[in-house]
Amino acid sequence: MLRIVLVPFFVWFLLADNETHGLFRWAAVLAFAVAIYTDKLDGDIARKRGLVTDFGKIADPIADKLLIGSALVLLSALGELPWWVTILMLVRELGITLLRFVVIRYGVIPASRGGKLKTILQTAAIFLYLLPLAGLGPWATGVAFAVMLVALAVTLVTGVDYIVQAVRLRRAAQHGAQGEIHGAG
Repeated sequence: MLRIVLVPFFVWFLLADNETHGLFRWAAVLAFAVAIYTDKLDGDIARKRGLVTDFGKIADPIADKLLIGSALVLLSALGELPWWVTILMLVRELGITLLRFVVIRYGVIPASRGGKLKTILQTAAIFLYLLPLAGLGPWATGVAFAVMLVALAVTLVTGVDYIVQAVRLRRAAQHGAQGEIHGAG
């Protein structure tokens, strides 16, 4: 819940900075960092204590999408990140979320290692973009863009992987249902 609460503060700080890369930009960086840390902390505690809940299964991805999505949209709106990167990432995120809801009747598509790597790379790239690095020269923004391109590539590849998993899950469920029908006769 703390991550969801931090999102409006993060957004406000980034917008209040008014592209000056001053105190409010640093406050946005801090809010983003705290929100990301709470995600890791929450996951560690839940796994260690076996506290995986239905609420957590829904709230955690929503919090992730709100934080990452708002960061991408704001960075693009501020002219710091090309819109095509944001659009591709958001279409993938929304598409996979919808796909998971569609195939939930057949089973759950668990988060993969690639999906976790995608989240780490997206987070690192956004963090680099948020840092006021412009004063360090073009190489700093180039590094941020390179990390973002790697994050985008992993985002798209894992999106295709989730689609393949969903198709397999659906086929297996349909095959199992047909086997039950034929076996019952």
